[in-house]
Amino acid sequence: MPTLHRHEEEKFFVNAEGRKESVPSIHDPPTKELSVVVPSYNEEDRLPLMMDEALDYLEKRQKRDPSFTYEVIVVDDGSKDQTTKVAMKYCKKYGSDKVRVLSLVKNRGKGGAVRMGVFSSRGKKILMADADGATKFEDIEKVEEGLKNLQPWPNQMAISCGSRAHLEKDSIAKRSYFRTLLMYGFHFLVWFLCVKEIRDTQCGFKLFTREAASQTFSTLHIERWAFDVELLYIAQRLKIPIAEVAVNWTEIEGSKLVPFWSWLQMGRDLLFIRLRYMTGAWQLE
Repeated sequence: MPTLHRHEEEKFFVNAEGRKESVPSIHDPPTKELSVVVPSYNEEDRLPLMMDEALDYLEKRQKRDPSFTYEVIVVDDGSKDQTTKVAMKYCKKYGSDKVRVLSLVKNRGKGGAVRMGVFSSRGKKILMADADGATKFEDIEKVEEGLKNLQPWPNQMAISCGSRAHLEKDSIAKRSYFRTLLMYGFHFLVWFLCVKEIRDTQCGFKLFTREAASQTFSTLHIERWAFDVELLYIAQRLKIPIAEVAVNWTEIEGSKLVPFWSWLQMGRDLLFIRLRYMTGAWQLE
């Protein structure tokens, strides 16, 4: 089983008044309806657009329904730019009960950053959302509906995944032949080795019940690009119900994915996932 190592500085967050507070734990009882975890690496330029859209939606929803409570957790994954500084402006504007910034000592990878945010969250439901704002935030209502339709949830566990699979034909028309070939190769490996029931495993817009997030992220080993695949592989092995829901998606410039090398790394990680669970090197609780 993997262990979550936190550096001493990662056990705290800085509140709106500039004081350190201990981060909560996923194992504590939830005190919010929704936690939004935003992994961010060198996102000083793209983060404001996403945060403005998300917080505008969340604030309006709270005004309509005062029982709805939320938090947004921006996880700065060892950025070399001003990501933390940008995110802290929102913490000061909305207060640290609604916006928190976790600054990681060094870069862990997107999966590692999401896991740190999930383990520090207070929500009954936990949404992971990319910092680039490629998915319209109001589409959370679609993934919430997908989660609701899975009820009754076994052991309170369920996952609803945003999906771009319905946009695949349009995206192929805009991509080079080489990138399309890489994409199909990756999809085949995912289907052949790990996850057969979800067409788009990589969309960064996924909603978990608190129990499902705790169970899957506690077992997660992969911390970089292929972590979504391991999460869904774990969920399928644990018989956690999963919905796949079409969402709006726009390609935003500034992606950290390096076409050839990132796909190569993901392909290697897919083999590791299958082989290590098959041989018992990695085990499920």
